[in-house]
Amino acid sequence: MRKRKLIRLNAGSSRFQMRVAGLGFRDGYVLVHRATHESFWTFPGGRAEIGETSEETLRREMMEELGIDVTVGRLLWSVENFFHYEQMDWHELGLYYLMDTPVDFPFDPDEIVHRVQDGDNDLEFKWVRATRAALVALDIPPYFIAEEIESLPPASRHLVWRDGDLDKP
Repeated sequence: MRKRKLIRLNAGSSRFQMRVAGLGFRDGYVLVHRATHESFWTFPGGRAEIGETSEETLRREMMEELGIDVTVGRLLWSVENFFHYEQMDWHELGLYYLMDTPVDFPFDPDEIVHRVQDGDNDLEFKWVRATRAALVALDIPPYFIAEEIESLPPASRHLVWRDGDLDKP
């Protein structure tokens, strides 16, 4: 197995990473995931590898985590994301794409639809209503997405998001 070259830099109690995530929609729901030891959910994706495009990252992550080949759509947001997590200050470059999942990928809005071991993490995936209220109830960072989930930007948007600057929606 080859050694992965994930884009992550540590500097004392600070960390930088490049993360790519996808928003997959079906019948008014959006796919989310979490590590089972965490209380919050997020959009599926992962860290980019050196030499890999962001679209390649998203396709690789979905193959690794879901065993499916997704179609990567347009870029919704590029985000300079600043937050505190696990006693570290994070600076993350996040790229959020629309993505299409195959029609045969499980869809059940009442159940966890997929589980997988990813490194040291047990991940679970589920569909949640693509509404502000549903995303707020699940605690899905970055929190600006809840404000825009019902009306996605018509063109890619770049923004700086600091979780500490604003309260959750």
